[in-house]
Amino acid sequence: MAFGKDHVLTMNDGNKIPVLGFGTYCGDSDQKKMCEEATKIALEVGFRHIDGAYVYETEEQVGRAVHAKIADGTLKREDVFYTGKPGADLLPFGEDKKLIFDNVDLRQTWEAMEACKDAGLVKSIGVSNFNLKLMEMILNKPGLKYKPVINQVECHIYQNQSKMLNFCKSNNILLEAYSVLGTQRDKRWIDQNSPVLLEDPVLVAIAKKYKQTPALVALRHQLQRGLVVLVKSFTKKRIEENMQMFNFHLSEEDMKSLDGLHQNMSYIKPEIFAGHHLYSPPEEN
Repeated sequence: MAFGKDHVLTMNDGNKIPVLGFGTYCGDSDQKKMCEEATKIALEVGFRHIDGAYVYETEEQVGRAVHAKIADGTLKREDVFYTGKPGADLLPFGEDKKLIFDNVDLRQTWEAMEACKDAGLVKSIGVSNFNLKLMEMILNKPGLKYKPVINQVECHIYQNQSKMLNFCKSNNILLEAYSVLGTQRDKRWIDQNSPVLLEDPVLVAIAKKYKQTPALVALRHQLQRGLVVLVKSFTKKRIEENMQMFNFHLSEEDMKSLDGLHQNMSYIKPEIFAGHHLYSPPEEN
């Protein structure tokens, strides 16, 4: 899968998405206080893809950050690819009042989204946390007008989503990865007994070989697999560092070594989604 000159991929509707996105989920009130400034820094160092959601409760902060960078001449609104997602109750588009933007580029649920696209309220429509069963269901939906351009899922060296990736590639749908670096900070959503991904000995050894951090190698691994990658940080040094994932290339041998770390393990507690009427657990690879 070839990247454009600005590190973008073309989706099946012709629109382009930057392959590196900045995540804005905050696990606690302290992180939420830092979200606006972190988003400003991300835009300053070159991020042009911002991932948000109603449930993150950070849309106001993100909106202020983007508009501040527009006001100071750093960028134009059309330069920013923003992903939004309604709440678990699938709020209609008009009820998502916290979002400051007039429109969004990608809103990841399906009810009424085709109508929103026809009305020009969104540019592209996709899904998140869909497994193969749900992907097949939506692609086989009677009267389907637009198929999803993307599916956003948990994906990392311990959960490589190979079946989903192959399915998406065969249907000209992009796969987008979150929790690429693993995470254990949010006790509400994250299994605290999970291994620390960035301390994996194979990952650490490969990072030393390339004189890169384990985080950059983990990001680069997913990028070379053809995924859109989301990453989150609240410190300027790490936000700047994440942009360096474009500066090196992993060998085929090292890619295979990282692929071999798959354990079909999820950091996200399954009960987070289990109450939703569309929930179906992911398939084992």
